[in-house]
This record gives sequence, C-alpha cells and structure tokens, in this order.
Amino acid sequence: MKNQKGFSLVELLVVVIIIGIIAAIAIPSLLASRKAANEASAISSLRTIHSAQITFFATKGANAAYSSALGPASDDTTLAGQGLIDSNLAGGAKSGYTFNVTAGTGVYCAGAGPTGGVGNNGTNSFAVASNGVILKGASDLVCGAGGAIGGAGNAIQ
Repeated sequence: MKNQKGFSLVELLVVVIIIGIIAAIAIPSLLASRKAANEASAISSLRTIHSAQITFFATKGANAAYSSALGPASDDTTLAGQGLIDSNLAGGAKSGYTFNVTAGTGVYCAGAGPTGGVGNNGTNSFAVASNGVILKGASDLVCGAGGAIGGAGNAIQ
C-alpha cells in the first residue's frame, strides 16, 4: 500500500485554502478596477456627447438649439438620429452608467450617474454643459431645465 499515488485530503485542503486566500485578496481589486473602467467609459461617453452636440448645433440645430435627446435613431432631432452617437449610448445606458440630456436654446447639459446610485457601478457622477467642461461629483450631478448643471462638482482635466 505504500506505492499508492495521489494526494492526501490534507494536501487538497491546503491547496483549496491557498486559492481562497488569493481570491479574497484579488476580488476587491478587480471590483475597484471595474468601477474605474466604468468611470473612464462614462467620461469618454460625455466627451462623445459634447462633440455630437456641437456638431448637431452647427448643422441641424440652425445655431439655435441643441438636441434634447440621445436617441432613437429613427428621430432626426436626436443625436442618434443624426448618426452622431452609437446605439448603445443612444439607449441612455452604457458600462454601468445612465446618461441623460437636457437642452434649451443655445445651451445643453448631459449627465452620467452610476446605474443604481453612487457606489454601485462607480463612485462618482459626471456632467458636461455647453462650455465642454466635464464636472465630477461624489453625489448625483443633475441636469436641470434649460441646460444648467445642478449639484456640486469639480472640473476634471
């Protein structure tokens, strides 16, 4: 019986415990990386919305009004309808963030907040207005009537 090959139960338990410890260390880092990736995607999407709004204002808006909606693609008064943003962003949600746009004559505001609230898919909310400056806030930044940003936020580079 001394020539039996294989692992003992103790050896298998040690390996399982080591794998559990490694997973316990790695999972929080992976979740933090996912939140950071969601935030980077939200900022990039806001830059896309800003560029699309400027293009819409210069061409379709007759230099009087920005688009007040992201989609659908069948409506030529929206950013998606003009082919300025992709279909994922036109739906109002992308990479764990929910997007909204309000517009008035000559002004607009686009906001992005983590789906499910701050802390779930990201730790910050973001907004951009007609001036192109993207603001970051720990609480929800909201776009009010007439394209004004409501809430406290700091400009990001």
